[in-house]
Amino acid sequence: MTSLRLEPLPQSVLPPGIRSRFVSDVNGLDMHVLEAGFETPGRPCVLLLHGFPELAYSWRKVLPALAAAGYHAVAPDQRGYGRTTGWSAAYDGDLAPFRMLNLVRDALALVFALGYRSVRAVVGHDFGSPVAAWCALVRPDVFGSVVLMSAPFAGPPALRFGPAEPAATPDPRGRIHDELRALVRPRKHYQWYYSTPEANGDMQHCPQGVHDFLRAYYHHKSADWEANQPHPLKAWVAPELARLPSYYVMDLEKGMAGTVAPEMPPPAHIAACRWLPDAELRVYSTEYGRNGFQGGLQWYRCATDDRQQAELRLFSGRSIDVPCLFVAGRRDWGVFQKPGDFEQMQATGCRKLAGCHLLEGAGHWVQQEQPDAVNHLLLGFLHMHAQGP
Repeated sequence: MTSLRLEPLPQSVLPPGIRSRFVSDVNGLDMHVLEAGFETPGRPCVLLLHGFPELAYSWRKVLPALAAAGYHAVAPDQRGYGRTTGWSAAYDGDLAPFRMLNLVRDALALVFALGYRSVRAVVGHDFGSPVAAWCALVRPDVFGSVVLMSAPFAGPPALRFGPAEPAATPDPRGRIHDELRALVRPRKHYQWYYSTPEANGDMQHCPQGVHDFLRAYYHHKSADWEANQPHPLKAWVAPELARLPSYYVMDLEKGMAGTVAPEMPPPAHIAACRWLPDAELRVYSTEYGRNGFQGGLQWYRCATDDRQQAELRLFSGRSIDVPCLFVAGRRDWGVFQKPGDFEQMQATGCRKLAGCHLLEGAGHWVQQEQPDAVNHLLLGFLHMHAQGP
């Protein structure tokens, strides 16, 4: 259990107007948050939820823009991440605290701990996107609108309706692993790899070191990697999934550190990278070098475990009924990694979808790669569609 409280992030690594502090007793956590617009009481709140392998720091280019527009913008290190404590990284420990509805409870508890009864919007990127989606679906009275980035929300998992079939239909997610292994180039899916006991050590103790691992990983999924040319996939079958880059559908014998190592950009490219300079990457590598990755990997273990997902079937047939916006990079394979989800989100997942925007010049890390475009869309959405005190 992580229990020793750390110091706030030093002001020297934060943009002007952002502060780092802790909020105690948030669903059992001492939660580290970054916030902007805190100086003026009574502002409407916007909650920003990061993904993997990210931090509250991933919103450093969004927080000041929200504050300048009159909002109190708050980004936590979520359960399992960064300087938030009160969670266990033990692989053999209890996974229940990392299940989706408890992550929603974390967000709700933080809102209440900050003194709010509701927020103007909850915004999520990557794995933070489904958390934001479930916040809006489960508690629309608190989360008045939602912005999803990079990961579409197709709706809750289905619950069987009508008489049971004589023979249980095999889970296609189970079959896919055999199919991927049987390919001429044997493969495996990254989410199930992230669920293995070896994944954390593979990344935290990789030969190239955490800093270079993260540099290659971020580069590989960004618009800077020229081969990122995403398009819809036809079905959840091995030949189609094999079209995904190796950071999603990996070579069978490689871990993630070995997968991204060949894509390490040269020194000149790193020096020229404006969206993630090396000093900013150092904030990530310092936190993950200390904590490891297991806290975030516990989320994937819950996502790939049908026992942990079973309670979500209670919401089968429900949709997000508050205003919603979807934003991603045009060169982000995350939009299409689950065939059909992007289309299903638009058809039934979000009933008040204000728009789907795929931004030029951005890959997976859209709010870091193209912050001006993201801020423009976010503020426009809040002005036109988000309601609340």
